[in-house]
Amino acid sequence: MSDFLNFQVIADNFTYFMIGRYPNGPLGGLGLTLYLAVVSCILSVFGGLILGLLSISKLRWVRWPAVLFINVVRGLPLLMVIFWMYFLLPILLGKTTPESHTVIMGLTLFTSAYMSQIVKAGIEGIPKGQTEAAISTGLRPWQAMFYIVLPQGLRNMIPSFVNQFVSLIKDTSLAFIVGVSELTHVGTQINNRTMAFPTEIFIFIAFVYFIICYAFTSLSRVLEQKLSWSKAI
Repeated sequence: MSDFLNFQVIADNFTYFMIGRYPNGPLGGLGLTLYLAVVSCILSVFGGLILGLLSISKLRWVRWPAVLFINVVRGLPLLMVIFWMYFLLPILLGKTTPESHTVIMGLTLFTSAYMSQIVKAGIEGIPKGQTEAAISTGLRPWQAMFYIVLPQGLRNMIPSFVNQFVSLIKDTSLAFIVGVSELTHVGTQINNRTMAFPTEIFIFIAFVYFIICYAFTSLSRVLEQKLSWSKAI
């Protein structure tokens, strides 16, 4: 068995798997994977909230462009969106853009489109009587949305947001296609250098992704149970 699977290559390159060349060089490996996922998730929450609110607007000139953007992005492969950002963002900004920034922008646009549907469903799940009661007290419609409806909807959205974050962590593996040294790219580099342990390397990478995603999936289940329990009370 030891001749078939030799995980010494993992031990020899463990630090590189975790943080790349940091602190003597750029961050890479798992550290960069989590950085891409966390930053993209935070931006996507705001992007999803904005798109979700725009998509339920009563103004057609506001709602239709938002719905069109959401449907177009959701109908495209994430890889194509990343390529768009990789080639388009430097042109729009007129300067060279770090590859990691283009990946974050691609992940943010793509995930925001999906999170907008979570936001929309969360808001539509709140009884309309809540809005009508708030307006009857003298609040404006936008005040009723931000002070009454949205806080209740966000509570229901949290588990779905966590699940989307799990998907986002796995989606960061596509960043290797534009040369970003996240975990999958680092594994490929080590495999190309050693040319002897591809099975061990990619088993380890799969195990790391599984542990991270399982932890957040478990968190999502706990949140769902707590929210269901609090509703029952």
